[in-house]
Amino acid sequence: MTIYVDPLRQCPGPPGQFERYWAHLMTDGPDKELHAFAARIRLKRQWFQGDHYDLGRRRYADALALGAVKVTTRELVRLRQKRREGA
Repeated sequence: MTIYVDPLRQCPGPPGQFERYWAHLMTDGPDKELHAFAARIRLKRQWFQGDHYDLGRRRYADALALGAVKVTTRELVRLRQKRREGA
């Protein structure tokens, strides 16, 4: 199992919004392993979005420090498609 993150991107939002940069955390393995990894970087289970977690800057750095692999957003989209197709 590998945990993947795509690049942080600035997202539009209202002035004063807490976090304006986001990335995504996914795996090519079972969701239970993704949840375990997410718990290690202090993400709440209820933040899971069906196949990924959103990450702000601090959690992004934590994920990389724990061994998450940086990929392009395009690569992450391909991974997501494969998971949806059951491959």
